[in-house]
Amino acid sequence: MADNPFADLELLERIAARVGTPFFLYDAAVLRDRIERIRTLTDAEGLQARYAMKALSLRPVLDEMRRGGIWIDAVSGNEVLRAGRSGFAMGANPPEVMLTADVFRDNALAVVGQEAVLPNIGSPGQLAELVEAGYRGPIGIRVNPGFGHGHVAACDTGGPSSKHGIWIDDLDAMAEAARAAQVSVVLLHAHVGSGPQIAELEENLERLAGFFAEMVGRFPALEAVNLGGGFPHDYRTADTVADLAGLGRILRAAQPRFSQLAGRSIRVEVEPGRFFVASCGVVVSRITDRKQTRTNAKGEGYDFLMVDAGFCDLVRPAMYGAHHRISVVGRALGEERPFAVAGPLCESGDLFTRDAEELIEPRLLPTPAAGDFLVLHDAGAYGTVMASNYNSLGRAPQVWLDGGKATIVQRRETLEDILALECQESI
Repeated sequence: MADNPFADLELLERIAARVGTPFFLYDAAVLRDRIERIRTLTDAEGLQARYAMKALSLRPVLDEMRRGGIWIDAVSGNEVLRAGRSGFAMGANPPEVMLTADVFRDNALAVVGQEAVLPNIGSPGQLAELVEAGYRGPIGIRVNPGFGHGHVAACDTGGPSSKHGIWIDDLDAMAEAARAAQVSVVLLHAHVGSGPQIAELEENLERLAGFFAEMVGRFPALEAVNLGGGFPHDYRTADTVADLAGLGRILRAAQPRFSQLAGRSIRVEVEPGRFFVASCGVVVSRITDRKQTRTNAKGEGYDFLMVDAGFCDLVRPAMYGAHHRISVVGRALGEERPFAVAGPLCESGDLFTRDAEELIEPRLLPTPAAGDFLVLHDAGAYGTVMASNYNSLGRAPQVWLDGGKATIVQRRETLEDILALECQESI
């Protein structure tokens, strides 16, 4: 096997012969490397890492997190239950699984009551919902500190434009409401994001640590402060990993600072998602055709590579112009040319080569032949978890690669799977 399995033509052919294309391929070794980097970051008394499992909730990923001592941040009732099925302990002592939500949807409120996991609430009305449902256990409060930054505008995590968390000016009223309801606030949480640069995250976390230092003394039952995630991942350059040493220094300084101010030991948490899993997964597709458009007398237009993966598999480029590296794997590749890469869906927006303004941005790629593989890199985070069966196309299968052994861990969705949910029930 090649050092880079995502470029191993023989491996890709073998997997495609079994499951077809497109498919997701995950490298366990890459994931373990990221887990170890986070473990090193939090390797001190009173520090704990969580995994924001919304990024990729695949069972082998959760198993690796559990074995690595990483706790879970879930954002739905079903995510809590999936974590439980992967062996994470329920209950809030300690809170291995925390449910963070701005809205209790579907079974979320019931799961909190049944499994006694820590609810981390982001909207004021959720406290009343918990009390009305008979809950009297501990809670966390997600705070909007008035500042924050996403890697794109659509992902703002803090500040006036963010829907997440309880606005800082309303925190005292929330604390009083919790006291009146005899509900203990044991965790304060904020997620301010990073943008693409580690220096920006360090600056934001320094600011956030100062923000929380003013609050820890106001909550007599406080046990933990969660500084969120947003650890940057470089989608444009291969094999680059942010240096986390500066973050480690911030965390190791914050923990004794919070503890001294509170008069007891305060746990400090972080909860990366994308940083753990983005680089471990790719979408492998087949190139089906090449065609050109011409828009003027000079014959200028676009050179399209048509592939069988679409935004039903990886929606980020179509959703907000996200950049994913692209490579071509084949037997007799020609010279590099600028290509636009387009998928099979009945949507003009089904393109993987767009810029941040969602305009077509061709990429320099080796000239392929029909049947060659086109690989969309760094698709481990928010890839399959945001996939759909749009156009009634089945969700792509997922293949786990560990020590040279490839295992199908989720099969391709069939029409029967899709139709199984249809019914005619009188109301």
